[in-house]
Amino acid sequence: MKIEWKRTRLKLKETFSISYGSYDFRDALLVSLSEDGKTGYGECVAINYYGINLDKFDEILREIQHLIEAHDIVHPKVFFEFLKSLNLHSFLLSALDCAYWDLYGKLTDRTFSDLNDLSNNYLPESSYTISIAGIDEQIKKIQKSEWNKLKVKCKGLNRENIYKLLDTGKGISLDSNTSFSDEDCEFLQENEFSKNFLYVEQPRPVGEYFVLNKSKNVNWMADEDCQDITYLEKLQPHYSSINIKLMKCGGLTPALELISEAKKFGYKVMIGCMTESSVGISAGIAISGLCDFADLDGASLISNDFAKGSFVEGGKLILSEEPGLGISLL
Repeated sequence: MKIEWKRTRLKLKETFSISYGSYDFRDALLVSLSEDGKTGYGECVAINYYGINLDKFDEILREIQHLIEAHDIVHPKVFFEFLKSLNLHSFLLSALDCAYWDLYGKLTDRTFSDLNDLSNNYLPESSYTISIAGIDEQIKKIQKSEWNKLKVKCKGLNRENIYKLLDTGKGISLDSNTSFSDEDCEFLQENEFSKNFLYVEQPRPVGEYFVLNKSKNVNWMADEDCQDITYLEKLQPHYSSINIKLMKCGGLTPALELISEAKKFGYKVMIGCMTESSVGISAGIAISGLCDFADLDGASLISNDFAKGSFVEGGKLILSEEPGLGISLL
């Protein structure tokens, strides 16, 4: 098996503003694994608030290249155990795990769904992100959008504006990226109108979720507060839903386990994304049939997508029927 990787810059169609800052691009690392004329692809991106250093990932890949290339072709879940032994950051682990699922499916001529006995009778509709801006600009974008579900980024809670968002008639969720106060959260969960939001995501800074009461009026959704399977039990009194991102949890293999365990605890599950090309989004769509919500607009936000596979069209998830994850480069 041969491994290659390269850096690329994903250019956003417009400035993307969240509570952590504003961005015009994301740097990404594309990983490819090849065997017998077939190639699988995986991806991770540099996110500053996760402390991702792609230069460090380059060094690590050079160090482990010989180990990966010497490894036999085995089932992806077996290969993942090998990857775990390398003690990799979850972002890099995800890129390698997803690339291997794509390769293995192509080598065996089976889709990810076939390999995991997924029926995909129902695929959730994806939301589209509305970045931080004045409320009039946000509402204008919501009303013009062909997408039915919109995730509105917030920096703090403006109590007057949330009524205006609900009045748009679209499916609205709020994502504070940790910017709500305890008082904001109390206000939302003490008022019945909050039931009209699809969910409210990561309202407080990591670990400061004790004000949240899932038995009240808000579908609180954990993002940064839920990194992997070990977080599920302690979050249960506070959150009703979790946002699973492949880079955050380490790839498709751990995501399968995380979704299964989350449902045992009674959580609703969203498959989310970072700003990603169709490489990352195809991996997310592959697992979406197990989820209640989807937020897979990452490739829809960039102007220089370099791959194709599964995709999102006006919020509808279109699952590739090609082997593996169905990914090819343009």
